[in-house]
Amino acid sequence: MTSTKIERVQVFPVRYPTVSRFKFFEGPEGTSPGRPAVLVKVTTDDGTVGWGESVPVPKWSYETLESATTALKGYLGPAVIGRDPFDLAGAHAAMEAVIAPSFTEGMPLAKAGIDTALHDLAGKLSNQSLAQRWGRGQGGPVTLSWTLNPKGLDETEGLVQQGWERGFRNFNVKVAPDPKHDLELCRQTRKLVPDGFLWADANGGYDLATAMHVLPKLADLGVAVLEQPLPCHRIGGYQQLKRIGALPILMDEGVVTAADLIEFIRLDMLDGLAMKPARTGGLLQARRQVEILEDAGLLFLGSGLTDPDVSLAASLALYGAYGLRFPAALNGPQFLGASVVKEPLVPRDGKLSAPAGPGLGLEVDESKIAAIAV
Repeated sequence: MTSTKIERVQVFPVRYPTVSRFKFFEGPEGTSPGRPAVLVKVTTDDGTVGWGESVPVPKWSYETLESATTALKGYLGPAVIGRDPFDLAGAHAAMEAVIAPSFTEGMPLAKAGIDTALHDLAGKLSNQSLAQRWGRGQGGPVTLSWTLNPKGLDETEGLVQQGWERGFRNFNVKVAPDPKHDLELCRQTRKLVPDGFLWADANGGYDLATAMHVLPKLADLGVAVLEQPLPCHRIGGYQQLKRIGALPILMDEGVVTAADLIEFIRLDMLDGLAMKPARTGGLLQARRQVEILEDAGLLFLGSGLTDPDVSLAASLALYGAYGLRFPAALNGPQFLGASVVKEPLVPRDGKLSAPAGPGLGLEVDESKIAAIAV
């Protein structure tokens, strides 16, 4: 605990331009309005600044650019004014006091913007990287996965080639609800990339009967894991799929807090988790969940929400420090056409490292924020 206090929280809603089609950012008639995000700047009374980022995706969760901006400006930001920037648990308790939970914690994507900014701030105040603050090594570069979500199967080869030419050797495939399309997509991808890690993500888009039908067939095609086959509250369905044992079943949507994860483990619903710090309200909860998975002997895979640089750096810090063993589905560099930092994060040979330096290790350029501001 220190005498330094949080003096100001500023909020910057933006839209990053997209450079290729991704179904979660697709508008009417195939247009893309861009990737919405809310940058958060937290300043202490000694002038130190920390940056965070909220990454709402209305087609993925209930949080929107507008709701996240309002929550941060009117509720979450004011809740942490005057607090010690090192007291992360206290900051989360203060945020939970102003926005109550529903089924699980409320507005986690918005809260992640504050959480990330406080992690960055604490690192800068102590002159430590996030890994150092956690008592861990930074780890090596994180191997990335290239995302495939073709509109038609005739696009598959070209999309795989795009990833291959940029050094990617591992692929994650968006599936559901059409099992015929999904199986052919995975067959084609495995034929084109016989040795890469192939990861199928249904985003809760199957019903139980379809998931039970497709699960062993995906395994036969060489798919390594199936992520979020059903909506998160289909408890009995997840238990049935896990008992089949054809493929490891990962959860994603719906696992917000550590308490959620512990309960789903007790109910024997999953073999592992696709971690997203943005989904969990930030790095504080994300670290707890990774440690729970390690203690339980379950799979920890790294994912994201098409994260721009600030949110992406937080994920890279977590995955590097905790020794992620699988390719991470961090596709911000694949789909986004702008950056707000002075040295953008660019994959080399399909890999990215967490930036070196205190906090997130990034320097934000506020003139770049102005160029994409909403």
